[in-house]
Amino acid sequence: MKNRLSILVLASLLLVTACSTNPATGQQSFTAFMSRADELRIGAEEHPKMIKEFGGAYTDAKLRAYIKRTGLALARNSEVTDLPYTFTILNDDKVNAFALPGGYVYITRGLLALAGNEAEMAGVLAHEIGHVTARHTAQRYSTAQATNFGLVLLGALGSAAGVPSGVGRLAGLGAQAALQSYSREQELEADRLGVRYLTRAGYSAQAMTSFFTKMQAHARLERAMAGDKEDAPNNIMSTHPRTAERINQAIGLEKMSATGSAVIRRDEFLNQIDAMVFGDDPEQGVRRGRAFIHPELRIRFEAPPGFVLYNSARQVIARGPKKSVMVFDMAKEKSASNARSLSSYIANTWASGLPLSGLEKISINGMEAATAGARVNNNDVRLIALRGGPDRIFRLAFITPPEMTAQFSSDFRRATYSFRRISKADADAVKPLKIKVVTVRDGDTPINMAAGFPFEAFRLRWFETLNGLGPGDRLTPGTRAKIVVE
Repeated sequence: MKNRLSILVLASLLLVTACSTNPATGQQSFTAFMSRADELRIGAEEHPKMIKEFGGAYTDAKLRAYIKRTGLALARNSEVTDLPYTFTILNDDKVNAFALPGGYVYITRGLLALAGNEAEMAGVLAHEIGHVTARHTAQRYSTAQATNFGLVLLGALGSAAGVPSGVGRLAGLGAQAALQSYSREQELEADRLGVRYLTRAGYSAQAMTSFFTKMQAHARLERAMAGDKEDAPNNIMSTHPRTAERINQAIGLEKMSATGSAVIRRDEFLNQIDAMVFGDDPEQGVRRGRAFIHPELRIRFEAPPGFVLYNSARQVIARGPKKSVMVFDMAKEKSASNARSLSSYIANTWASGLPLSGLEKISINGMEAATAGARVNNNDVRLIALRGGPDRIFRLAFITPPEMTAQFSSDFRRATYSFRRISKADADAVKPLKIKVVTVRDGDTPINMAAGFPFEAFRLRWFETLNGLGPGDRLTPGTRAKIVVE
């Protein structure tokens, strides 16, 4: 009984003394299990992992210096100026931004392509700085640890009563933790702090609302491209669930009038992103319609008709009707070099433990390959492994609901046999798409300016989305617009 009382007293003291007043929010917050020193250490440890996870840092020195300069100006207007803030452009075409503890702030070049001026871009950075100064990651981590502590406490009490205890381990922080959605209250708080830093630096607070409208338009375009099936993964709309009303509420809470600050800097921003890579970087492979081409690996394949390709540093996914999926990736180097044969690799490594059917050797455009089928979680799966070299195995996986398997069989077979090597000349000919800033001339319309976009579809929608236009909006001669060129 005495031991149980001591444990309860210890727990109560910990929880009561663990709250501190945050200088940014003026509110008490529970951060007992992550100190400032912990935040600095975790940020430094996770920073290189984050860069690797998202395809590396974008290397344009002039643009990187511009983002750093803007970010530091905002950070100087925060309540936490002693952090070693680091601002990184990720070489990722997705529209996203996030932060790690310790002042590590990330923004993708896909987001920069969507922004229309410096104030909108600064609003994103200010919002992420708000998450840092409010210590939202420390709050989230500490709350999770407190829950775990409660389980440990219950286990200790149970043990004292002769009941066995057991508590599962919490997952590590990692890059994925930074991509988890914040609570509604934390998003509102980051918006409110972001508005504060934005206006202190002289920008228009309304830039946060105008960019939110552009993010909504981009999300609708992505859904249209995917056949309205689902949102794209790691999109800022999913990692930062917000509404225009809540952003305006944050502006109101900071008591900033819409005309109190008016700095936009559209021309300077457009000058900075002119010639920036748009879409895929050839180092990670490029999508051209339904075709995927990787110049470094010197391979090419096509997704089935009706499928939409999504590219990332780790894999390529093509999403089709009725939740059918095609996945391309590569085996780990050690697994590839240790594989005695492709059939044994599928059976003993890639699909170890699965009830395989039809395991056989095949040849695909002169490449050694093997294939097998399986039923996994009520889905039919077709696996194909191709030998790309002594320590390289390419992998294709086709996943369908059983009722759709026969319907997609021919298309999947054609997609499989579209996989082939490309010549060095073909690889060298692959160039990235780029943003080009042009001046609107008399007679220019969204339709004729979008006509030259090197896309298979949605050219007009892309032009409108990149330039913040709605259907039917007209262009004003002498103004500047973003187009996409090869």
